[in-house]
Amino acid sequence: MSQVRSISLFCIAFFFLVVFTHLGHCHVLEPPAASPMPPMNDGTTIDQGIAYVLMLVALLVTYLVH
Repeated sequence: MSQVRSISLFCIAFFFLVVFTHLGHCHVLEPPAASPMPPMNDGTTIDQGIAYVLMLVALLVTYLVH
């Protein structure tokens, strides 16, 4: 029983050691520079979103009818 306790204590200590040493190496990233032109939307994203919503509605209707 004491061996299980010592192994679990070692694992917990190792976990905290890894987490806290990793936090010390984190860097703050600068925000990306603004692009000269905003990204253009050609409508395919909107069409895909509508298709997903319609498929979800069809799935729900099929589930309720069945």
